[in-house]
Amino acid sequence: MNGLMLQKQLLVSSLIVHADRHHGDTEIVSRRVEGDIHRYTYRDCHRRARQLANALANLGVQPSDRVGTLAWNGYRHMELYYGISGMGAVMHTINPRLHADQIAYIVDHAEDQYLFFDLTFLPLVKAIAGRCKTVKAFIAMTDSAHMPQDSGIACLLCYEDLIEGSSSNYAWPNFDEDTACTLCYTSGTTGNPKGVLYSHRSSLLHTWAAALPDALNCSARDVVLPVVPMFHVNAWGLPYVACMVGAKLVFPGAGLDGRSLYELLEAEQVTFAAGVPTVWQGLLGHLEREGRTFSTLKRTVIGGAACPPAMLQKFQDSYGVEVLHAWGMTELSPLGTIGTMKYRHLTMSREKRCAVQSKQGRAVFGVDMKVVDANGQELPWDGVTSGELLVRGPWVVRNYFRNEGGNPLRIDADAHGWFPTGDIATIDADGFMQITDRSKDVIKSGGEWISSIDIENIAVAHPAIAGAACIAARHPKWDERPLLVAVKRPDARVTTGELLAYFEGKIAKWWMPDAVVFIEAMPMGATGKVLKNQLREAFGDYLLV
Repeated sequence: MNGLMLQKQLLVSSLIVHADRHHGDTEIVSRRVEGDIHRYTYRDCHRRARQLANALANLGVQPSDRVGTLAWNGYRHMELYYGISGMGAVMHTINPRLHADQIAYIVDHAEDQYLFFDLTFLPLVKAIAGRCKTVKAFIAMTDSAHMPQDSGIACLLCYEDLIEGSSSNYAWPNFDEDTACTLCYTSGTTGNPKGVLYSHRSSLLHTWAAALPDALNCSARDVVLPVVPMFHVNAWGLPYVACMVGAKLVFPGAGLDGRSLYELLEAEQVTFAAGVPTVWQGLLGHLEREGRTFSTLKRTVIGGAACPPAMLQKFQDSYGVEVLHAWGMTELSPLGTIGTMKYRHLTMSREKRCAVQSKQGRAVFGVDMKVVDANGQELPWDGVTSGELLVRGPWVVRNYFRNEGGNPLRIDADAHGWFPTGDIATIDADGFMQITDRSKDVIKSGGEWISSIDIENIAVAHPAIAGAACIAARHPKWDERPLLVAVKRPDARVTTGELLAYFEGKIAKWWMPDAVVFIEAMPMGATGKVLKNQLREAFGDYLLV
Protein backbone atom coordinates (compact mmCIF):
# COMPACT_ATOMS: atom_id res chain seq x y z
CA MET A 1 0.00 0.00 0.00
CA ASN A 2 1.42 3.41 -0.99
CA GLY A 3 1.02 6.54 1.05
CA LEU A 4 -1.50 9.15 -0.05
CA MET A 5 0.79 12.16 -0.25
CA LEU A 6 1.29 14.70 -3.00
CA GLN A 7 4.17 14.03 -5.37
CA LYS A 8 6.53 16.95 -5.95
CA GLN A 9 9.87 16.67 -7.72
CA LEU A 10 12.90 17.90 -5.78
CA LEU A 11 14.29 20.58 -8.12
CA VAL A 12 16.95 23.25 -7.62
CA SER A 13 14.57 25.92 -8.97
CA SER A 14 12.30 25.39 -5.94
CA LEU A 15 15.02 26.92 -3.73
CA ILE A 16 15.11 30.30 -5.45
CA VAL A 17 11.29 30.29 -5.73
CA HIS A 18 11.10 29.74 -1.97
CA ALA A 19 13.70 32.44 -1.25
CA ASP A 20 11.79 34.94 -3.40
CA ARG A 21 8.40 34.11 -1.92
CA HIS A 22 9.40 33.97 1.76
CA HIS A 23 12.62 36.01 1.97
CA GLY A 24 12.31 38.24 -1.06
CA ASP A 25 13.78 41.37 0.52
CA THR A 26 16.79 39.62 2.07
CA GLU A 27 20.06 40.97 0.70
CA ILE A 28 22.72 39.39 -1.49
CA VAL A 29 25.90 41.48 -1.28
CA SER A 30 28.81 41.02 -3.70
CA ARG A 31 32.24 42.53 -4.14
CA ARG A 32 32.42 42.78 -7.92
CA VAL A 33 35.50 42.32 -10.09
CA GLU A 34 34.74 45.84 -11.35
CA GLY A 35 35.77 47.03 -7.87
CA ASP A 36 32.53 48.15 -6.23
CA ILE A 37 30.05 46.58 -3.81
CA HIS A 38 26.80 45.39 -5.39
CA ARG A 39 23.57 44.88 -3.46
CA TYR A 40 20.25 43.40 -4.38
CA THR A 41 17.70 40.91 -3.03
CA TYR A 42 16.59 37.32 -3.51
CA ARG A 43 13.63 38.72 -5.42
CA ASP A 44 16.01 40.49 -7.81
CA CYS A 45 18.12 37.35 -8.14
CA HIS A 46 15.09 35.26 -9.02
CA ARG A 47 13.93 37.75 -11.63
CA ARG A 48 17.35 37.89 -13.30
CA ALA A 49 17.71 34.09 -13.15
CA ARG A 50 14.47 33.83 -15.12
CA GLN A 51 15.78 36.37 -17.61
CA LEU A 52 18.95 34.32 -17.92
CA ALA A 53 16.94 31.15 -18.56
CA ASN A 54 15.13 32.93 -21.40
CA ALA A 55 18.45 34.18 -22.77
CA LEU A 56 19.91 30.68 -22.73
CA ALA A 57 16.81 29.29 -24.47
CA ASN A 58 17.18 31.99 -27.15
CA LEU A 59 20.80 30.91 -27.63
CA GLY A 60 19.57 27.39 -28.30
CA VAL A 61 20.55 25.75 -25.00
CA GLN A 62 18.62 22.49 -24.60
CA PRO A 63 17.89 20.35 -21.52
CA SER A 64 21.01 18.43 -20.41
CA ASP A 65 23.34 20.72 -22.39
CA ARG A 66 26.40 21.66 -20.36
CA VAL A 67 27.09 25.35 -19.75
CA GLY A 68 30.45 26.24 -18.23
CA THR A 69 31.39 28.95 -15.72
CA LEU A 70 34.78 30.45 -14.82
CA ALA A 71 33.77 32.86 -12.09
CA TRP A 72 34.32 34.10 -8.56
CA ASN A 73 31.68 34.13 -5.83
CA GLY A 74 29.21 36.83 -6.82
CA TYR A 75 25.61 37.61 -7.68
CA ARG A 76 26.00 36.87 -11.40
CA HIS A 77 27.42 33.43 -10.62
CA MET A 78 24.47 32.91 -8.27
CA GLU A 79 22.10 33.71 -11.14
CA LEU A 80 23.85 31.09 -13.27
CA TYR A 81 23.40 28.51 -10.49
CA TYR A 82 19.63 28.84 -10.81
CA GLY A 83 19.13 29.97 -14.40
CA ILE A 84 21.11 27.09 -15.95
CA SER A 85 19.98 24.25 -13.68
CA GLY A 86 16.44 25.58 -13.35
CA MET A 87 15.82 25.33 -17.10
CA GLY A 88 17.03 21.71 -17.15
CA ALA A 89 20.55 22.32 -18.46
CA VAL A 90 23.70 21.39 -16.54
CA MET A 91 25.82 24.06 -14.87
CA HIS A 92 29.48 23.12 -15.15
CA THR A 93 31.61 25.07 -12.67
CA ILE A 94 35.27 25.12 -13.70
CA ASN A 95 38.16 25.69 -11.32
CA PRO A 96 40.25 28.54 -12.81
CA ARG A 97 43.21 27.58 -10.63
CA LEU A 98 43.79 24.48 -12.71
CA HIS A 99 46.38 24.53 -15.47
CA ALA A 100 45.12 25.85 -18.80
CA ASP A 101 45.69 22.43 -20.40
CA GLN A 102 43.47 20.80 -17.76
CA ILE A 103 40.78 23.43 -18.22
CA ALA A 104 40.78 22.94 -21.98
CA TYR A 105 40.53 19.19 -21.41
CA ILE A 106 37.62 19.63 -18.98
CA VAL A 107 35.65 21.96 -21.28
CA ASP A 108 36.16 19.57 -24.18
CA HIS A 109 35.32 16.49 -22.11
CA ALA A 110 32.13 18.09 -20.78
CA GLU A 111 31.20 19.37 -24.25
CA ASP A 112 30.25 22.77 -22.87
CA GLN A 113 28.02 24.72 -25.28
CA TYR A 114 28.69 28.15 -23.76
CA LEU A 115 31.24 29.44 -21.29
CA PHE A 116 30.54 32.33 -18.89
CA PHE A 117 33.56 34.03 -17.31
CA ASP A 118 34.52 36.88 -14.99
CA LEU A 119 36.82 39.50 -16.50
CA THR A 120 39.63 38.36 -14.20
CA PHE A 121 39.89 35.22 -16.29
CA LEU A 122 40.01 36.87 -19.71
CA PRO A 123 43.69 35.89 -20.27
CA LEU A 124 42.83 32.30 -19.40
CA VAL A 125 39.85 32.27 -21.76
CA LYS A 126 41.97 33.74 -24.55
CA ALA A 127 44.52 30.96 -23.99
CA ILE A 128 41.97 28.15 -24.31
CA ALA A 129 39.31 29.59 -26.64
CA GLY A 130 40.81 28.14 -29.80
CA ARG A 131 40.99 24.68 -28.22
CA CYS A 132 37.37 24.44 -27.06
CA LYS A 133 35.70 22.48 -29.84
CA THR A 134 32.09 22.60 -28.63
CA VAL A 135 31.82 26.13 -27.19
CA LYS A 136 29.61 28.28 -29.42
CA ALA A 137 30.28 31.58 -27.61
CA PHE A 138 32.01 33.01 -24.56
CA ILE A 139 30.02 35.35 -22.31
CA ALA A 140 31.87 38.01 -20.30
CA MET A 141 30.09 38.48 -16.96
CA THR A 142 30.01 42.27 -17.03
CA ASP A 143 28.17 45.20 -18.61
CA SER A 144 28.80 46.84 -21.96
CA ALA A 145 30.88 49.63 -20.39
CA HIS A 146 33.44 47.10 -19.12
CA MET A 147 33.52 44.77 -22.12
CA PRO A 148 37.07 44.00 -23.27
CA GLN A 149 38.16 45.53 -26.56
CA ASP A 150 40.06 43.56 -29.19
CA SER A 151 39.89 40.41 -27.08
CA GLY A 152 40.82 38.13 -29.96
CA ILE A 153 37.95 35.79 -29.00
CA ALA A 154 35.89 34.98 -32.09
CA CYS A 155 32.44 35.02 -30.47
CA LEU A 156 32.27 37.14 -27.31
CA LEU A 157 28.94 38.18 -25.76
CA CYS A 158 28.05 40.55 -22.91
CA TYR A 159 26.24 39.10 -19.89
CA GLU A 160 24.27 42.21 -19.00
CA ASP A 161 23.17 42.69 -22.61
CA LEU A 162 21.78 39.13 -22.55
CA ILE A 163 19.90 39.81 -19.30
CA GLU A 164 18.51 43.18 -20.37
CA GLY A 165 17.35 41.81 -23.70
CA SER A 166 15.40 38.94 -22.12
CA SER A 167 12.00 38.77 -20.49
CA SER A 168 11.56 37.75 -16.84
CA ASN A 169 8.38 35.95 -17.82
CA TYR A 170 9.60 32.39 -17.44
CA ALA A 171 7.99 29.40 -15.72
CA TRP A 172 10.49 26.92 -14.34
CA PRO A 173 9.85 23.57 -16.02
CA ASN A 174 8.92 20.46 -14.05
CA PHE A 175 10.96 17.35 -14.79
CA ASP A 176 12.34 14.22 -13.14
CA GLU A 177 14.34 15.00 -10.01
CA ASP A 178 17.05 12.54 -11.06
CA THR A 179 17.91 14.88 -13.96
CA ALA A 180 21.47 16.20 -13.81
CA CYS A 181 21.81 19.79 -12.51
CA THR A 182 25.52 20.49 -11.99
CA LEU A 183 28.85 19.04 -13.06
CA CYS A 184 32.05 19.43 -11.07
CA TYR A 185 35.42 17.93 -11.89
CA THR A 186 37.96 16.65 -9.38
CA SER A 187 41.19 18.61 -9.08
CA GLY A 188 43.13 16.06 -11.12
CA THR A 189 46.14 15.63 -8.84
CA THR A 190 46.56 12.14 -10.28
CA GLY A 191 45.63 11.70 -13.95
CA ASN A 192 43.00 13.73 -15.73
CA PRO A 193 40.21 15.37 -13.71
CA LYS A 194 37.04 13.27 -13.46
CA GLY A 195 33.53 14.68 -13.66
CA VAL A 196 31.00 14.24 -10.86
CA LEU A 197 27.47 14.78 -12.14
CA TYR A 198 25.03 15.85 -9.42
CA SER A 199 21.25 15.44 -9.76
CA HIS A 200 18.51 17.80 -8.59
CA ARG A 201 17.45 15.18 -6.06
CA SER A 202 20.94 14.65 -4.65
CA SER A 203 21.53 18.41 -4.42
CA LEU A 204 18.23 19.08 -2.60
CA LEU A 205 18.81 16.26 -0.12
CA HIS A 206 22.36 17.50 0.47
CA THR A 207 20.99 21.01 1.06
CA TRP A 208 18.49 19.83 3.66
CA ALA A 209 21.16 17.84 5.50
CA ALA A 210 23.73 20.66 5.36
CA ALA A 211 21.30 23.19 6.89
CA LEU A 212 20.47 21.01 9.92
CA PRO A 213 21.40 22.27 13.43
CA ASP A 214 23.92 19.45 13.84
CA ALA A 215 25.48 20.33 10.50
CA LEU A 216 26.02 23.95 9.37
CA ASN A 217 23.15 25.21 11.55
CA CYS A 218 22.08 27.95 9.14
CA SER A 219 18.94 30.07 9.52
CA ALA A 220 17.26 33.28 8.38
CA ARG A 221 19.04 34.99 11.29
CA ASP A 222 22.46 34.35 9.70
CA VAL A 223 24.65 36.44 7.45
CA VAL A 224 26.67 33.90 5.46
CA LEU A 225 30.04 34.54 3.79
CA PRO A 226 31.08 31.62 1.53
CA VAL A 227 34.82 32.14 1.07
CA VAL A 228 35.02 28.64 -0.35
CA PRO A 229 34.69 29.23 -4.11
CA MET A 230 31.49 28.58 -6.01
CA PHE A 231 33.70 26.67 -8.48
CA HIS A 232 34.78 24.31 -5.67
CA VAL A 233 31.99 21.75 -5.17
CA ASN A 234 29.25 24.40 -5.37
CA ALA A 235 30.75 26.39 -2.46
CA TRP A 236 29.96 23.37 -0.25
CA GLY A 237 26.27 23.86 -1.10
CA LEU A 238 25.96 27.26 0.64
CA PRO A 239 24.29 29.08 -2.30
CA TYR A 240 21.55 26.45 -2.00
CA VAL A 241 21.42 26.39 1.82
CA ALA A 242 21.10 30.18 2.04
CA CYS A 243 18.09 30.12 -0.27
CA MET A 244 16.47 27.30 1.68
CA VAL A 245 16.71 29.10 5.03
CA GLY A 246 16.59 32.72 3.82
CA ALA A 247 20.00 33.81 5.11
CA LYS A 248 21.67 37.00 3.89
CA LEU A 249 24.51 36.13 1.51
CA VAL A 250 27.81 37.99 1.23
CA PHE A 251 30.08 37.15 -1.71
CA PRO A 252 33.78 38.16 -1.56
CA GLY A 253 34.55 38.06 -5.29
CA ALA A 254 38.29 37.95 -5.92
CA GLY A 255 39.19 39.70 -2.63
CA LEU A 256 40.36 36.73 -0.60
CA ASP A 257 43.27 38.35 1.24
CA GLY A 258 43.01 38.86 5.00
CA ARG A 259 42.35 42.60 4.88
CA SER A 260 39.63 42.38 2.22
CA LEU A 261 37.85 39.54 3.99
CA TYR A 262 37.98 41.29 7.35
CA GLU A 263 36.55 44.51 5.93
CA LEU A 264 33.66 42.60 4.36
CA LEU A 265 33.03 40.54 7.51
CA GLU A 266 32.73 43.65 9.62
CA ALA A 267 30.87 45.88 7.14
CA GLU A 268 28.16 43.28 6.48
CA GLN A 269 28.00 41.89 10.05
CA VAL A 270 28.73 38.34 8.95
CA THR A 271 27.82 35.65 11.50
CA PHE A 272 28.94 32.52 9.64
CA ALA A 273 31.80 31.97 7.18
CA ALA A 274 33.20 28.96 5.37
CA GLY A 275 36.62 28.35 3.84
CA VAL A 276 39.81 26.31 3.64
CA PRO A 277 42.66 26.62 6.20
CA THR A 278 44.97 28.59 3.88
CA VAL A 279 42.40 31.40 3.58
CA TRP A 280 41.84 31.58 7.34
CA GLN A 281 45.58 31.66 7.91
CA GLY A 282 45.71 34.94 5.98
CA LEU A 283 42.73 36.35 7.89
CA LEU A 284 44.16 35.44 11.30
CA GLY A 285 47.50 36.93 10.29
CA HIS A 286 45.78 40.22 9.44
CA LEU A 287 43.99 40.28 12.81
CA GLU A 288 47.25 39.71 14.67
CA ARG A 289 49.17 42.37 12.74
CA GLU A 290 46.43 44.99 13.08
CA GLY A 291 45.29 44.12 16.60
CA ARG A 292 41.69 43.58 15.43
CA THR A 293 38.90 41.25 16.52
CA PHE A 294 35.48 40.15 15.21
CA SER A 295 32.33 41.99 16.20
CA THR A 296 29.69 39.61 14.76
CA LEU A 297 31.36 36.41 13.48
CA LYS A 298 30.15 33.51 15.62
CA ARG A 299 31.22 30.38 13.78
CA THR A 300 33.18 29.15 10.81
CA VAL A 301 33.28 25.84 9.02
CA ILE A 302 36.75 24.75 7.94
CA GLY A 303 37.24 22.00 5.39
CA GLY A 304 39.00 21.15 2.15
CA ALA A 305 42.07 20.17 4.17
CA ALA A 306 42.63 19.27 7.82
CA CYS A 307 42.31 22.23 10.18
CA PRO A 308 45.47 22.49 12.32
CA PRO A 309 44.57 22.35 16.04
CA ALA A 310 46.53 25.59 16.56
CA MET A 311 44.19 27.38 14.13
CA LEU A 312 41.11 25.92 15.79
CA GLN A 313 42.29 27.08 19.21
CA LYS A 314 43.22 30.55 17.91
CA PHE A 315 39.73 31.10 16.50
CA GLN A 316 38.00 29.91 19.65
CA ASP A 317 40.29 31.10 22.46
CA SER A 318 41.44 34.42 21.02
CA TYR A 319 38.38 35.50 19.02
CA GLY A 320 35.41 33.57 20.41
CA VAL A 321 34.54 32.00 17.05
CA GLU A 322 33.24 28.43 17.11
CA VAL A 323 35.03 26.17 14.62
CA LEU A 324 33.12 23.44 12.81
CA HIS A 325 35.64 21.03 11.38
CA ALA A 326 34.18 19.32 8.31
CA TRP A 327 35.19 16.69 5.78
CA GLY A 328 33.92 15.90 2.33
CA MET A 329 34.86 15.34 -1.29
CA THR A 330 33.76 16.38 -4.75
CA GLU A 331 32.34 12.87 -4.97
CA LEU A 332 30.16 13.58 -1.89
CA SER A 333 28.59 16.84 -3.10
CA PRO A 334 30.71 17.46 -0.80
CA LEU A 335 29.50 17.16 2.82
CA GLY A 336 30.26 13.88 4.61
CA THR A 337 30.96 14.71 8.25
CA ILE A 338 30.97 17.76 10.49
CA GLY A 339 32.34 18.17 14.00
CA THR A 340 29.36 19.42 16.02
CA MET A 341 29.50 18.37 19.65
CA LYS A 342 27.15 15.97 21.40
CA TYR A 343 25.58 16.87 24.74
CA ARG A 344 28.14 14.94 26.78
CA HIS A 345 31.03 16.79 25.16
CA LEU A 346 29.84 20.13 26.55
CA THR A 347 31.03 19.30 30.07
CA MET A 348 34.45 18.06 28.96
CA SER A 349 37.61 19.97 29.72
CA ARG A 350 38.83 22.44 27.10
CA GLU A 351 41.66 20.10 26.10
CA LYS A 352 39.39 17.08 25.62
CA ARG A 353 36.81 19.13 23.73
CA CYS A 354 39.48 20.49 21.38
CA ALA A 355 40.71 16.96 20.77
CA VAL A 356 37.22 15.97 19.63
CA GLN A 357 36.85 19.10 17.50
CA SER A 358 40.17 18.37 15.79
CA LYS A 359 38.60 15.25 14.31
CA GLN A 360 36.72 15.57 11.03
CA GLY A 361 33.40 15.01 12.76
CA ARG A 362 30.44 12.66 12.63
CA ALA A 363 28.32 11.72 9.65
CA VAL A 364 25.38 13.93 8.75
CA PHE A 365 22.10 12.10 8.23
CA GLY A 366 22.15 10.49 4.80
CA VAL A 367 25.81 9.51 4.88
CA ASP A 368 26.97 6.13 6.15
CA MET A 369 30.64 5.29 6.61
CA LYS A 370 32.98 2.57 7.78
CA VAL A 371 36.68 1.79 7.95
CA VAL A 372 37.95 -1.50 6.56
CA ASP A 373 41.19 -3.45 6.55
CA ALA A 374 43.11 -4.65 3.50
CA ASN A 375 40.67 -7.57 3.14
CA GLY A 376 37.58 -5.35 3.19
CA GLN A 377 36.56 -6.37 6.72
CA GLU A 378 34.98 -3.64 8.82
CA LEU A 379 37.14 -2.42 11.70
CA PRO A 380 35.92 -1.45 15.19
CA TRP A 381 34.85 2.10 16.09
CA ASP A 382 37.38 2.50 18.88
CA GLY A 383 39.09 5.70 17.79
CA VAL A 384 42.39 3.83 17.47
CA THR A 385 42.13 1.21 14.74
CA SER A 386 42.71 2.83 11.38
CA GLY A 387 41.72 1.60 7.96
CA GLU A 388 40.44 2.70 4.59
CA LEU A 389 37.38 4.96 4.79
CA LEU A 390 34.34 3.96 2.70
CA VAL A 391 31.11 5.96 2.39
CA ARG A 392 27.67 5.68 0.81
CA GLY A 393 24.56 7.81 0.58
CA PRO A 394 22.08 9.55 -1.75
CA TRP A 395 24.57 12.32 -2.65
CA VAL A 396 27.62 10.05 -3.09
CA VAL A 397 28.88 9.43 -6.62
CA ARG A 398 27.90 6.16 -8.32
CA ASN A 399 29.84 6.61 -11.56
CA TYR A 400 32.04 9.35 -12.94
CA PHE A 401 30.80 11.34 -15.92
CA ARG A 402 31.13 9.29 -19.10
CA ASN A 403 32.30 6.39 -16.93
CA GLU A 404 35.79 7.90 -16.75
CA GLY A 405 37.96 5.39 -14.92
CA GLY A 406 35.15 2.85 -14.59
CA ASN A 407 32.74 2.29 -11.71
CA PRO A 408 34.51 3.43 -8.50
CA LEU A 409 32.19 1.57 -6.11
CA ARG A 410 33.02 -1.53 -4.09
CA ILE A 411 30.25 -4.00 -3.49
CA ASP A 412 30.18 -5.69 -0.09
CA ALA A 413 28.73 -9.05 0.92
CA ASP A 414 25.25 -7.53 1.26
CA ALA A 415 25.39 -6.18 -2.31
CA HIS A 416 25.68 -2.60 -1.04
CA GLY A 417 27.79 -0.13 -2.95
CA TRP A 418 30.48 1.79 -1.02
CA PHE A 419 32.67 4.55 -2.37
CA PRO A 420 36.38 4.25 -1.46
CA THR A 421 37.49 7.73 -0.40
CA GLY A 422 41.24 7.12 -0.55
CA ASP A 423 41.52 8.30 3.07
CA ILE A 424 42.90 6.37 6.02
CA ALA A 425 40.82 7.05 9.12
CA THR A 426 39.61 6.00 12.55
CA ILE A 427 36.06 6.24 13.94
CA ASP A 428 35.46 6.50 17.69
CA ALA A 429 32.58 5.18 19.77
CA ASP A 430 30.66 8.47 19.34
CA GLY A 431 30.93 8.21 15.56
CA PHE A 432 33.59 10.92 15.19
CA MET A 433 35.81 10.18 12.22
CA GLN A 434 39.43 11.31 12.05
CA ILE A 435 41.52 11.28 8.89
CA THR A 436 44.97 10.00 9.74
CA ASP A 437 46.25 10.24 6.17
CA ARG A 438 45.53 9.89 2.51
CA SER A 439 46.25 6.32 1.41
CA LYS A 440 48.79 7.72 -1.06
CA ASP A 441 50.43 9.92 1.62
CA VAL A 442 50.71 7.51 4.56
CA ILE A 443 54.31 6.75 5.51
CA LYS A 444 55.07 3.02 5.75
CA SER A 445 58.15 2.64 7.93
CA GLY A 446 59.31 -0.89 8.66
CA GLY A 447 55.82 -2.23 8.03
CA GLU A 448 54.17 0.30 10.40
CA TRP A 449 52.15 3.37 9.46
CA ILE A 450 53.08 6.92 10.42
CA SER A 451 50.50 9.70 10.07
CA SER A 452 51.84 12.65 8.12
CA ILE A 453 48.91 14.79 9.30
CA ASP A 454 49.83 14.47 12.98
CA ILE A 455 53.41 15.52 12.26
CA GLU A 456 52.25 18.49 10.16
CA ASN A 457 49.85 19.69 12.87
CA ILE A 458 52.64 19.76 15.44
CA ALA A 459 55.00 21.56 13.07
CA VAL A 460 52.58 24.40 12.21
CA ALA A 461 51.92 24.95 15.92
CA HIS A 462 55.55 26.11 16.25
CA PRO A 463 55.58 29.93 16.29
CA ALA A 464 58.27 30.13 13.61
CA ILE A 465 56.53 27.85 11.08
CA ALA A 466 54.04 29.17 8.52
CA GLY A 467 53.39 25.88 6.73
CA ALA A 468 54.55 22.28 6.78
CA ALA A 469 54.18 19.03 4.89
CA CYS A 470 55.43 15.61 5.87
CA ILE A 471 56.28 13.19 3.08
CA ALA A 472 57.63 9.68 2.81
CA ALA A 473 61.29 9.70 1.80
CA ARG A 474 62.91 6.50 0.67
CA HIS A 475 65.16 4.86 3.27
CA PRO A 476 67.73 2.05 2.78
CA LYS A 477 66.66 0.15 5.93
CA TRP A 478 63.09 1.14 6.79
CA ASP A 479 61.77 1.50 3.22
CA GLU A 480 60.22 4.90 4.06
CA ARG A 481 60.82 7.49 6.76
CA PRO A 482 59.13 10.84 7.49
CA LEU A 483 60.77 13.93 6.01
CA LEU A 484 59.43 17.30 7.17
CA VAL A 485 59.28 20.09 4.59
CA ALA A 486 58.62 23.47 6.22
CA VAL A 487 58.15 27.15 5.42
CA LYS A 488 59.28 29.70 8.00
CA ARG A 489 57.24 32.75 8.93
CA PRO A 490 58.64 36.06 7.66
CA ASP A 491 61.65 37.15 9.77
CA ALA A 492 61.43 33.99 11.91
CA ARG A 493 64.51 31.98 12.78
CA VAL A 494 64.52 28.32 13.70
CA THR A 495 67.07 25.57 13.16
CA THR A 496 66.43 21.95 12.27
CA GLY A 497 67.44 20.89 15.77
CA GLU A 498 65.13 23.41 17.42
CA LEU A 499 62.18 22.34 15.31
CA LEU A 500 62.74 18.63 15.92
CA ALA A 501 63.12 19.29 19.65
CA TYR A 502 59.61 20.78 19.53
CA PHE A 503 58.29 17.27 18.74
CA GLU A 504 59.72 15.74 21.92
CA GLY A 505 56.98 14.18 24.02
CA LYS A 506 54.29 14.89 21.43
CA ILE A 507 54.71 11.79 19.23
CA ALA A 508 56.29 8.35 19.48
CA LYS A 509 60.04 8.52 19.04
CA TRP A 510 59.96 6.29 15.96
CA TRP A 511 57.56 8.80 14.33
CA MET A 512 60.15 11.58 14.65
CA PRO A 513 61.08 13.04 11.22
CA ASP A 514 64.52 11.97 10.10
CA ALA A 515 65.27 15.41 8.67
CA VAL A 516 63.83 18.86 7.97
CA VAL A 517 64.03 20.74 4.67
CA PHE A 518 63.18 24.46 4.69
CA ILE A 519 61.72 25.89 1.48
CA GLU A 520 60.47 29.34 0.46
CA ALA A 521 56.88 28.39 -0.40
CA MET A 522 54.68 25.30 -0.53
CA PRO A 523 53.46 24.09 -3.92
CA MET A 524 49.69 24.53 -3.70
CA GLY A 525 46.99 22.89 -5.79
CA ALA A 526 43.83 24.34 -7.27
CA THR A 527 41.76 23.73 -4.14
CA GLY A 528 44.25 25.06 -1.60
CA LYS A 529 45.90 21.73 -0.77
CA VAL A 530 49.64 21.12 -0.68
CA LEU A 531 50.86 19.23 -3.75
CA LYS A 532 52.72 16.45 -1.99
CA ASN A 533 53.42 14.70 -5.27
CA GLN A 534 55.68 17.60 -6.24
CA LEU A 535 57.43 17.45 -2.88
CA ARG A 536 57.95 13.71 -3.25
CA GLU A 537 59.44 14.24 -6.70
CA ALA A 538 61.80 16.88 -5.33
CA PHE A 539 62.76 15.28 -2.01
CA GLY A 540 61.80 11.58 -2.22
CA ASP A 541 65.47 10.52 -2.37
CA TYR A 542 66.64 13.04 0.24
CA LEU A 543 67.53 10.40 2.83
CA LEU A 544 69.39 8.26 0.29
CA VAL A 545 71.90 10.91 -0.80
